[in-house]
Amino acid sequence: MSKAVAKPKAILFDWDNTLVDTWPCIGKATNLTREAMGLAPWNAAEMRANVAGSLRDTFPIHFGTRWEEARDIFYREFKANHIAMLAVLPDAEAMLQVAAEQGIRLGVVSNKTGQYLRDEAAHLGWTKYFSRLVGAQDAPRDKPAVDPVHMALEDTGIPPGPDVWFVGDAPIDVACGRAAGCTTLVYGHDTHPGHWGSQESDPADYYLADHNALISLIRATV
Repeated sequence: MSKAVAKPKAILFDWDNTLVDTWPCIGKATNLTREAMGLAPWNAAEMRANVAGSLRDTFPIHFGTRWEEARDIFYREFKANHIAMLAVLPDAEAMLQVAAEQGIRLGVVSNKTGQYLRDEAAHLGWTKYFSRLVGAQDAPRDKPAVDPVHMALEDTGIPPGPDVWFVGDAPIDVACGRAAGCTTLVYGHDTHPGHWGSQESDPADYYLADHNALISLIRATV
């Protein structure tokens, strides 16, 4: 069961598929890259299992010595489509507005390349909500390392701890938030998820069916 959740001074969010739906674009660019490299495309389950890490951490694993060639293909395909294919998840902006109205500091810790992350936030008009948007390659190490958490909280006066919530949709988010000592919340599931199977080494502190559930949780703690 989920335990009691501390009142948040700050909330850090994953970006892809936590605040915005980017699976179609990520999947398209990934499979075009795999096909160009002579590999079979991934189905939805394979995609979800393999793309949570940052490109610099995962491409050498998936493409070996040709990973830089694959990187260039992926970036070309992704850059061509990511703004046009970007979709906001239901009630995500309403949730951000509620959190901001409560004086909670907000940030993003994503494994999307930092410039693409910030371009997407600017396109949505969301930059105003966040103290900092930290993407892949912005910090010395990417998620699940804690470096981007510390970077996201710089200049806020708020250290990582239980009163910092880390909200994401994947095991890597729980691992990152837990390593930093934050309260971990999983978006998209209202009970212990199960779908993570053997990948789930540690349960999160709280599970959220949707952004309305997160709104209710924020209001219940402030």
